Amino acid sequence: MKIGVPKEIKIGETRVSMTPSLCRRCVSLGAKVLIQKSAGLSAGFTDSEYREAGAVLVSDAAKVWKSADLVLKVKEPLPSEYDLLQDGQALFTYLHLAAGPALAKILQRKNILGIAYETVEGADGSYPLLKPMSQIAGRLAIQVGAYFLQSQYGGSGVLLGGIPGTLPGHVVVVGAGNSGAHAVQMAAGMGARVTVLDLDTRKLELLDSEYRGRVVTLMSNPANLESCVADADLLIGAVLIPAAKAPTVVTNAMVSRMRPGSVIVDIAIDQGGCIESIRPTSHKEPVYKQHGVVHYAVPNMPALVGRTSTLGLTQATEPYVAMIVQRGVNAALAAHKGLAKGVNTRDGRITNEAVAKELGCA
Repeated sequence: MKIGVPKEIKIGETRVSMTPSLCRRCVSLGAKVLIQKSAGLSAGFTDSEYREAGAVLVSDAAKVWKSADLVLKVKEPLPSEYDLLQDGQALFTYLHLAAGPALAKILQRKNILGIAYETVEGADGSYPLLKPMSQIAGRLAIQVGAYFLQSQYGGSGVLLGGIPGTLPGHVVVVGAGNSGAHAVQMAAGMGARVTVLDLDTRKLELLDSEYRGRVVTLMSNPANLESCVADADLLIGAVLIPAAKAPTVVTNAMVSRMRPGSVIVDIAIDQGGCIESIRPTSHKEPVYKQHGVVHYAVPNMPALVGRTSTLGLTQATEPYVAMIVQRGVNAALAAHKGLAKGVNTRDGRITNEAVAKELGCA
């Protein structure tokens, strides 16, 4: 099997889909690994490390794509990469097709076996390849929000932790899943006032038990959302339905009642975002203002910490990649039901039910 690892080209992307350690394991299992030169530099991995691990270094991305049976990436292919996809090729990456109908059509037309990290399931029904990036995005959301709350960046000038004699900043987290829970952890650790809203009482009970009254937990309903959003210094959107487009839970009207200079960070932007006023931004231009509120919605936020993100992602993907190398793609999918759940496109069809429904293919 030939595995291709092209350099990521999304703006500001610093992650790489394979570390030298994972490369060494794949080579030991009999795979030929082709890695584009400098693909790992932004994450702190040199070409010489890959060469020592047994990889073949390739200067041209087109050669990587053309030669590979399996292309291993971090982010979904961008339009400039569509022509590089080879008919019948296997692709293992974050796809987020519910928010990318154009890419879905390309994968169908080229009969790509598209395996999405975000829909691979664990034995307990969890999403092990989505989890590490959700955790990182949740933690980063507070750091990023605190940064843009500073006056010189157009924020309201609120210090989340406050000081003695002043009220701490109010962080409102909508969604108590992996990313939301880690946002809560970071915000509480900084000394902010924290409110978290969710529809799942079990998640709220766990957070209430963990923080013992230091975090306010509320059911997510229009009345609670309206009052909390209006009072938020930093609003974190963390609502996610795996494979499906994120539901809009915070309306324009709610955002318009926020104090000028307040900040919104929408972690769910990969799946379209859960805040009505949000649109994707980039690491080059990360924010914009609407209703006087600073909006941040960078789809590849974990790229801010490329080293940590790469290690977290590849540690999660390694067992699946190793299985594919040992058994071959089709045999691995047949043997592992959780990996098979990651298949979003195959033989020209959208095979994931939630994605197909979102794209009108069900």
